[in-house]
Amino acid sequence: MTTINGEPSSQSTPFGHEMRKYFLFEEGYINLNHGSFGTYPRPVRNALRDFQDRAEATPDPFIRFEYPHRLDESRQAMARFLNVPVEEIVFVPNATTAINTVLRNLTFKEGEKIAYFSTIYGACEKTVDYITETTPAESVKVEYIYPVSDDWMVQEFRDLLQANNVKIAIFDTVVSLPGLRMPFKRLTEACREAGVLSLVDAAHGVGHIPLDLGALRADFTVSNVHKWLFVPRGCAVFHVPLRNQHLIRSSLPTSHGFEPLPIPGKKELVRPLPLVGESAFVQNFQFVGTVDNSPYLCIPAALKFRNETCGGEERIMTYCRNLAKEAGETVSKLLGTDVMDNEEKTLTNCFFANVRLPLARQPKDVGISEVAAITQFLTRTMAQESKTFMQVMFYDDCWWVRLSAMIYLEIKDFEWAAGVLKDFCERAREGEYLKGHGEGVGRLTL
Repeated sequence: MTTINGEPSSQSTPFGHEMRKYFLFEEGYINLNHGSFGTYPRPVRNALRDFQDRAEATPDPFIRFEYPHRLDESRQAMARFLNVPVEEIVFVPNATTAINTVLRNLTFKEGEKIAYFSTIYGACEKTVDYITETTPAESVKVEYIYPVSDDWMVQEFRDLLQANNVKIAIFDTVVSLPGLRMPFKRLTEACREAGVLSLVDAAHGVGHIPLDLGALRADFTVSNVHKWLFVPRGCAVFHVPLRNQHLIRSSLPTSHGFEPLPIPGKKELVRPLPLVGESAFVQNFQFVGTVDNSPYLCIPAALKFRNETCGGEERIMTYCRNLAKEAGETVSKLLGTDVMDNEEKTLTNCFFANVRLPLARQPKDVGISEVAAITQFLTRTMAQESKTFMQVMFYDDCWWVRLSAMIYLEIKDFEWAAGVLKDFCERAREGEYLKGHGEGVGRLTL
């Protein structure tokens, strides 16, 4: 194998199994669930270790003086990538942190509501629940079951905004479970027309779908960078346009960058760390407690790998979208089931395929303990016995698997996955999931 500086050469490396040499997988492990936690290649790992080593070699000089400038380099790279001014970009550990940051900074009056969809990420819905428990805010939800058309979804959303006093609306670029694309551009426009703040949860955004935040003009956007852009965990980009930065007074947790309202007689606190940059918004997020922020600094290395080794964003996205579609068709055919999509085929315009498992549809009143036992049996036992993990979910009274396409996979991996799924579904039908649960779990007809 040709190498450059101890790393595999990028010349003429096709997507598929040949790309595995750049990644850190255990021999034989097939990563079919890239969407949950992502992963990163060796050159990015090397950049991560270099920053960590430098922080240990000279802790104070690096953290106090060099880190802020390295952080700005990553912010500049991300701003170019997303087509927005660098003054509007900061980093947080994950999308959930940014969702919390926005909702906890806003001031809600009696009767003002937070709007969201029933497919919202669970942690974000719990954040909404917390806000409605602790502030005057109320919540209102668009209830639906996939598959639906984009037109139906947008109209339902418009109707909800018109019928309620909505202050802010939360929606995804790509839903997590099931993994399906939302018409987020049209939803953002609907918010703008209704005078409602838009909070775009693009956890599955950067590196997964084309994302031009300058053109989108949402009020707040967050996107995990560690999921699809090959950046180490945890790293998310948080975009707040200049027009809205006055609404975000504090990071989460509040730290040295916060500017409290003046109190007569109270002396201004001395900041223990130098804050770089003129923007109060940027300064707010530079030092938020002592944690390892090395992942934030790896964005230039990740973009270099994607451009020089992978051939750029368009090549990556074309391969992964096509592979996801082929994987869904192949696995559903081998299982004798179907792929979740709408008639327009817009839901699957992403790197996910959601395939129904060959297990019987359950009645509406099926017990949650039985559902959990089967889901845990499938995921945990597959991970223990098959050197893979597949995201299994119970949705609309059926079990589904969400498959992730990525440049180190090829269709043979999904053909193999179909055989694994068929075997474990048969074992579930035979009642193997009941082992270890005692009398607390009843047997279902599968």
